[in-house]
Amino acid sequence: MVKLGIIQTTSYSSNEQGIEKVSKLLNQSGGKEADVICLPEQWLAQNKINDYNKVFESFRKIAKNYSMTIIPGAFYQRESDAFTISSPVIDPSWEIIGKQTKIHPFSYEKRLIRAGNRTVVFKTSCKFGIIICYDMVFAEVARSLSMKGADVLFSPSRIVKSGIYPWHLYVTVRALENRVTILASNMENRKFGGKSVIIDLHEKDGIVIPKKIEMRGQATKLVEFDLARYKRVRKERFADLRKFS
Repeated sequence: MVKLGIIQTTSYSSNEQGIEKVSKLLNQSGGKEADVICLPEQWLAQNKINDYNKVFESFRKIAKNYSMTIIPGAFYQRESDAFTISSPVIDPSWEIIGKQTKIHPFSYEKRLIRAGNRTVVFKTSCKFGIIICYDMVFAEVARSLSMKGADVLFSPSRIVKSGIYPWHLYVTVRALENRVTILASNMENRKFGGKSVIIDLHEKDGIVIPKKIEMRGQATKLVEFDLARYKRVRKERFADLRKFS
């Protein structure tokens, strides 16, 4: 069993205020023995971050104190001659062990960033992948991570109020398609709709049924999962997938 979670944020006047408030939530999660926890995309006041180690130093200390993995969200980062949007992973040793780059820029982002071209599976207390916001729309991203061995998917997201309904549909369908649990975190304020969502799966009479948990306001949600439950059905699903061309 692993205890996984997401944090839903709100608006903060500065990066320092946001990190201070979220650090309190992370400490609470660590005290409840969370294994992995994920934040939304671009939830800080200033979202261009060149030095993840420096900006998230307090998060790194919390990760080490509680032997917890923290996905602090996804942010603009300069890489050589261009910006990307990337999501770093802080492991329990407090090191940033890698990052997932956004593969499908949304709308205006196409003019601002260079797209990523690969999916990455991370392994700490479990094997997981990261789907950054609009990447959830594209089935091949979740499929790639699942076929590479991810047992759970986290999704740092930034969804406006009018997009919540289709976003929940995409998250639910990706979970069903790949027989994988998904935890998707959003921010909530006047523009962004919150309703961060966790999709767990249950099997009854051979039918896999999604179970949805929604969030309200600035909050944390932790759930215990037996991720081994769906390895068999995931293997069967992918075997069936390869029967046509």
